[in-house]
Parts: sequence; structure tokens; C-alpha cells
Amino acid sequence: MEGAVYLDNAATTRCDPRVAEAIGRTLSEDYGNPSSVHPLGVRAGRALRAARETLARALDAGPANVFFTSGGTEANNLALLGFARATRRHGLHVVVSAIEHPSTLGAVKALEEEGFETAIAPVDEKGRIDPDAFGELLRPDTVAVAVMLANNEVGAVAPIAEIAKRVRSRSPRAVFHVDAVQAFGKIPVSIRALGADSLSVSAHKIHGPKGVGALVLGGRRRPRALVFGGGQEENLRPGTENLPGIVGFARAAALAIETLEAEAARLRALRDRLWAGLAKHIPDLRRNGDPEACVPTILSLTFPGVPAEALLHQLEAKGIYVSAGAACHAKKSSLSHVLVALGLDRAHVNSTLRFSVGRFTTEEDVAVALDAVPAAYEGLRALASKR
Repeated sequence: MEGAVYLDNAATTRCDPRVAEAIGRTLSEDYGNPSSVHPLGVRAGRALRAARETLARALDAGPANVFFTSGGTEANNLALLGFARATRRHGLHVVVSAIEHPSTLGAVKALEEEGFETAIAPVDEKGRIDPDAFGELLRPDTVAVAVMLANNEVGAVAPIAEIAKRVRSRSPRAVFHVDAVQAFGKIPVSIRALGADSLSVSAHKIHGPKGVGALVLGGRRRPRALVFGGGQEENLRPGTENLPGIVGFARAAALAIETLEAEAARLRALRDRLWAGLAKHIPDLRRNGDPEACVPTILSLTFPGVPAEALLHQLEAKGIYVSAGAACHAKKSSLSHVLVALGLDRAHVNSTLRFSVGRFTTEEDVAVALDAVPAAYEGLRALASKR
């Protein structure tokens, strides 16, 4: 939208024009089915292999261990359900952190209905996981472990490599899955360095298209398939590949990796400028998450005394787009499980907004937000005081 200030990049990102060009070219020129043996199919198959190799290089994995999915949600489900079912003869115990994405928690709930037992690892008030405390939850019969690398609400980065060491020593049969959807393209992500058995990533978080992601395996084991069909993706995720989306994903990944260090520094500066400016004008403002161990893109803020939904709409009216840190409803089930895990009470959870910057965020965007947010906040506080 013309003139809009988009600060909701953790929800999704604007597709980079260079990515859109690659997608369009694939739709119009490389439109063959990668499974076909005629020249157009061979050409499409070549594009698919090239994209797989690009993702593999970006994540320090082997090309044969990259399996394309419809997004991060499917990748998380494939990992948790597929690995747990494949190893259930060794145990029925699963361990996850308290601040996992709903797609992971939903998969765990499904496993519980199949007889699995789940242990939930707590976090501290900044969203940090203590590797030693996490290790205490692991058992010899633990068969699946899941921890997200960067939290999608507050941006906290988990000590994955340290947790992986505990998993290997205490639960050698367990498969360790890492949700890297919010981390990939913002901080270095290497499946080898992290010590993970699998990673999930998604294109639309890195200025790529929606509807495409990947499950990347470390090579030790394979999950069971959740769907069945024509044998694509080595039967792990069958179905005709979304080649335009996959090519777009690879282009987006290449662009993100090429500029990662410089772009991370730029985004961190924008985020920190936004935080400092808002904190200066709103004394009671609270920042959620770990300001040190965090991705450079996410800023979760609690505005005491002001409903997040009201502030959200005030900003929307000014063309500034952010997201609520929780669904603003009275029911307990609507509260953000992430913010609750950090120790925020209902009032503070319902007064939280998430700001997130991206490739197309500018200094001017931050300046506009620094003018608009304090004014909207003070207006709502004044209105509340008159009631």
C-alpha cells in the first residue's frame, strides 16, 4: 500500500522484486513438471536441483537432505509426527520448550492423543532456556525434542548447540528438531553447528513467496511420511513440486545469505533506534525478551494501561502496521502462551504489540513510527483517565 509503514515482517515479508522475477520466469518458461522426461520436464528438474543445492549451501546441509514443503508449519509437523512415530518403539516421551510455535505444539498435542507423554521446558522472564534445566527433563525413553532457534513473538535466540549436547548425552535415541523459521536469513544457521537432526525454514519470512518451506535433515535419520502419492521428494513429501515457489525460495535464500551480516547490522540499528525512541517518550514501556540473545528484527513491547487492540487500530489509521503480541480477547485461551511463559499477567499480555523490521524498512519508517506511537499511546491513556 502506497505510503504504508510496514512493521510486521515477523508475520510475513514483502516479496523481493528479484524473487518475484525468478518466480515469474519459472511460471512462464520453466513450467514443465520436474518428473517428466521430455525437455521441458528435464529443464524443470534442473531448476529444482539447483534450488535444492542453494538451500543446502545456505543451511550447511547436503542437497539430498533438503525436502520442500508447503511452509514451516508442515515442516514442523513432518518432523515431530514423523520422527516420533518412526522411533516410538524406543519410547513415548517428547520434550519441547514452553514458547514453541503453535504448529509444533499442535503436533505434540496430536502425539499425546496417540499415547505420547510431553514434558514442557520453562523459560525465564526474558524467554531464555537454561540448557541444564532442559537436560533434567530428558530421559532414556525420550524420542523427540523440539526447540525453536528464534522465538516468533519476542525474538529470543535459544542456546541450541548446548541443548543438543544434553540431548545426545541423556537421550541418545532422541531426534532433535529445530524450528529455524524466524532465524533463517537473520542470523547464521548451520544444521551441523547447531547439532540438530532437522531444521524447518520458510520462504515468506525472508522476502520469498508464501506457501513454500523446507525440512532439512542432518543425515542421521528420516521421519515417516505423513502423506503418500507419486514419490516426489524421495517419498517423504510426495506431490508435484511447487517449482515457482521453490525457485523463489532459493533466490530469496541466496539474497539473504549474500547480505546477511550487513543487513543484520542495519536492521538491528533500526530496531534499537525504535526501542530507544519509544522508551524515551513512554517511561513505563516494557521490552519483552532478551535484548542480547535475539534476532535483529523483532521488538516486543508492552504498553501498560492501554489495550493493544486499541493502539493497533490507532496506528492502522495512520498507515502503520504492526501486530498484537496476543489475541485481544477476554478468554484465557486467547492469551499468548509465549508471553505467559515469560511471566506477564493478563493485563500486560493484552497490552503488548510486536514491531518487526525487514529489508524494505527505512529510517523514515522508524521516524514516522516514533512520531505516531507515543502520540497514539498518550491519546489512549488520556481517554482512559477520563472514564
